[in-house]
Amino acid sequence: MSPLPFELAAATVQGREHARAGRNNQDAFFTRTGPRGLAAAVADGCGSGRQSELGAQLGARRAVEGALALLEEGLSPGSPGFLARLEADLLCFLGGLARELGPSAVGEALLFTLVGAVLTPDEALVFCAGDGLWALNGEVHPIGPFPGNAPPYLAYGLFKPGTGSLCSLALRPTAEVHSLVLGTDGAADLGGLAGACVPDSDEPVGPLSRLWTEDRYFTHPDALRRRLSLLNRESVRADFTARRLVRVPGLLADDTTLVILRRQRERN
Repeated sequence: MSPLPFELAAATVQGREHARAGRNNQDAFFTRTGPRGLAAAVADGCGSGRQSELGAQLGARRAVEGALALLEEGLSPGSPGFLARLEADLLCFLGGLARELGPSAVGEALLFTLVGAVLTPDEALVFCAGDGLWALNGEVHPIGPFPGNAPPYLAYGLFKPGTGSLCSLALRPTAEVHSLVLGTDGAADLGGLAGACVPDSDEPVGPLSRLWTEDRYFTHPDALRRRLSLLNRESVRADFTARRLVRVPGLLADDTTLVILRRQRERN
C-alpha cells in the first residue's frame, strides 16, 4: 500500500515509423512503491541501437530501484547528494553490463534517455538525462530536442565523466503536487495533436490534460495503453470515386511512453 495519496497510470506504444522499419518498441517504463516513497521512470533507447530496448528496460528499472534504495538509507530526494549517488549507481550498473557483454554493447544496447521522479511524504523530485517530457500540475515542459537529435545519453559518462549526467528538473513539497507526468520524446509529439482527429473517427484527440483529468485512465488498468494504441491505429477507408483504398497512418510517429500520477480523488 502506497504511503502517498496518488493514483497511477502508465503505458507504452510502438511508434508508427518503428513499426514500418520493423523495429521493436525501444521505450520502457517502471514504477514501484517502497516503505518510504515511490519512484517512476520512463526511458527511450537510442534509435540506432539494434537492441536499445534492453538498455531502456534495465535502465528504467535500475533508476527506480536505486532511488528507493537511497530513500531506505535515509537520504531525501532534496539532499545534495541524492542525484549524484543515483547517477553513480546507474553508471556502475551499466559499466558492469558493458564489461560482461563487451564494449560494443554500449552503442548497441545501453544508450537510453531517462525521465524520472521520486516522491516521499515531504518532497517530490523530477529529474532527467536526455530528452522527453514532464508536466507538473498541468504545466507541460518538453525536454530537448538536442542538436543533431543526439541527446546526452547517461551511458556516455562511462567514457567521459560528466557527460549525460542526471539533471534536476523540479523539487517541490509533495503537498503541492496534484498531477505529475513523465514521458519520452514521443509523448512530446502527442502534446501537439490536440486538434487532430482520432484515426477512423471525427473525435478530436483533445489536449494532453485529458490524460490526467479523466478518471477512466486510473480506474481501468489498460485504459491508457488502449488510448495510445487507438491514436496510433492505421485506418483504411474506401474511395469509391477513385476505386481505391485510402490508408491513413497512425498519429504517433515515435514510440510513446507515459507515466501519470495524480492525487487520489473520491469517487461515488
